[in-house]
Formats: sequence, C-alpha cells, structure tokens
Amino acid sequence: MNVAYLYPWDVVGDPSAPSRLADLGVQAVALAASYHSTRAATPYHPAHRVLDVPYPAFYLPVRPSSWSRLVPATPTWTPADAYLQARDALKAAGLQVHAWTVLTHNSHLGKANPDLAVRNAFGDPYPYALCPAQEDVIEYCEHLVQEILEVGEPDGLILEACGPMGFGHQSVHEKTSGADWTPVDNDLLSLCFCTSCAPRYPEETRTAVRTAIDRATNQAPDTSGHTPNTTDRAPNAADQAPSTIEDALGTLADEVRTIRVALSTTLRQRLIATARSTAPDVPITLHANPDPWAAGAFAPLPSGEPAADVLVANCWGDPATDAIRLTRLKELSTPGQRVGAYVLALPPRSADPDTLADQLRTYAKAGASEFHLYHAGLASPQRLAALSQALRLYP
Repeated sequence: MNVAYLYPWDVVGDPSAPSRLADLGVQAVALAASYHSTRAATPYHPAHRVLDVPYPAFYLPVRPSSWSRLVPATPTWTPADAYLQARDALKAAGLQVHAWTVLTHNSHLGKANPDLAVRNAFGDPYPYALCPAQEDVIEYCEHLVQEILEVGEPDGLILEACGPMGFGHQSVHEKTSGADWTPVDNDLLSLCFCTSCAPRYPEETRTAVRTAIDRATNQAPDTSGHTPNTTDRAPNAADQAPSTIEDALGTLADEVRTIRVALSTTLRQRLIATARSTAPDVPITLHANPDPWAAGAFAPLPSGEPAADVLVANCWGDPATDAIRLTRLKELSTPGQRVGAYVLALPPRSADPDTLADQLRTYAKAGASEFHLYHAGLASPQRLAALSQALRLYP
C-alpha cells in the first residue's frame, strides 16, 4: 500500500483535491490530525497560494472534557473540523484515510508549559519539544490518540515524534549553523536535562556533555597575533572532536542510552495500548529510526516494536544511506509487519520520474513494501506527475 501525506487545508475548500489524489496511484492518504506550525504552499487551492500556520493545532473538534492539563489549540485558518471534512471527501473518492498524528512536537504547549519542555545540559529550553519523561506529556499524547480514534474514526493511525525531539529544528529564522557543531554535538545537545530527565542520568552526565560541547570554544584559534613557542601545549587526543556520542560520553554512554531509549519505549507502549483499547482493529504505523540516539520525528526504535503494524524509516537523504537504515528496520521487523520508506517528493529531490523510480527500487530492495510520499499538497503538478509515473515504473 502506498500512502500520500496531506494537510486538511489541502482538501477543504478544493473540490478537485480528492480526484487528484486518487489519480496519483496511492491507496491511502495520511491526513494531518495534529500538526505543528508551518508555512505551506497551496499550489492547487482555489482560494490561496500560501497558508501561514502560526501555531500547532488539532484538526478535530476539541472536547474540553477529554483533556487534562494540556489542551491542544484549535486552528483559525481552516474549520475546526477540517480533518472530518477532508476525511469524508477523500473516502468518497475511494481512498483510505490514516490519521497523521504529531505527538511531542508542539511549540504552543511547550511555550505555555516551559516545565514540560526539553532542556539541554546548559538549561536552555526547546519550547517546540515536549519531554516524554513528563507524565503530563504522556497523558496528553494518550488523550490525543484516543480523541483521534474516537472522533476522527480513521482507517489507520500514524504516530510521528513518538519520543523526544532534539536540537535540530527548522525554527523561525534559524541561526545555529555558524557554531559549526558536529552531528555528535547535535546528539549531545538533544539530551534532555529537564526536572524529570536530569535525576535519571549518572551524576557526571551533565558535566560530560557540557565539556564535550565547549571543547571547540575552549580551543578557539588565537587571533591575537601570538606566535606559539616550544612551551605551548601540543593538542592531545582529548582535544579532538569525538567521532560518536559514545566517545563523547565514555563510560556513561551505556546507561544514558538505556535511559533515553526507555523514554520512547514507555511513550510508544502506552500509546499503542491506548489505541488498541480504543479501536482494536485500526492499524498502527510508527515513524521510527533504528538509531538508539535518534531524536525528532522518527523516534528511536533499536529493538523493534512487534505491536505495531508498519515501521516507516525516513528516506530524505542519500539513497544509499537511507537504504542502510531501511535494511536495519527490516531486520527489526516481525513476520507480517510491513516496512515503509518515507520518500521525499520535494526539492532537492529530482522531478524526473526515472530518477524517482530508481530510488523507489533502491528502497524496495532494502526492505520497503510500501512508500509514504511527502507531500501531495506541497508538490507542484510536475512533481506529482513525476511521482505518479515513478510509482508505475519502479517494479
């Protein structure tokens, strides 16, 4: 089964959207039921071409009695029941509708509840990231899943950000690249030290992370014109940038990794239990990453999850690297469990159908049995046509 990702506003107000999606060659649509802020192109909509979504919102009617401390926001840029309207229109065109559910990525709730946001080793908050170590966050995610299944009645449930968000984030006028932090530094800056996380780690963890991050600053080039002499200390191995997060944390790595993975595992298992008790027959898809240090939309899943129906890996980078990640996820899957490739149909990907078909073949060879296509509302007509042709060409 192939799945096209879509926002409710791509359908509501555009009568041509359902048939356009049906002609794409997919069997299902991943329709956002809960989604973060964004600025989206709407190249097909009869009423607008760009839509500004200033805060994360819930695209189903918010029933106040169904929530506790954390209550999702209602959109003002589309009807409060936009998910339901879009769902009905898509199903009338013969498409399944799966509820695309973004969990811990929510700047609206993080800003309003800073004690529940991820904080790095320096105490800096990430307002867009709700920490899954916090019980209030877990309960919010449980309510989110239950409401989507009860009110939205989807044909499937897709869980994104089912674990901790990390340092990497496309924020308003993001200005972090000049620090030249390495991928390992990004992993270290993704470790949460909020009031719930910090006590779980070994005592020395915060200091180890801060020291590793600041090593480059402490060894900044001398711009004073000083000429080193024979008494200046030569760099040693401890000065060098660690090549892995395990190198950076040393003997602390195993325990910290176990704690981090457990946070995602607890959230995932509680949400699956909620989903199964609410709608036992609705299939569950996880956006997952076999890397135990992963943070973000694709949560760490180093040991697999037999209770899910589909495991989907991100395939937005180099196809060869993506294929390695897919292969690992396939190895973690159980008999009968499907593995999907989350395929980018936007720049910098080519709009050439033959090139796209080659990429699909690479992903299929690595273990993908279905393709999750991002994004059918953002892609130009030329890109949608190329994607449709690629789906027919790749076998």
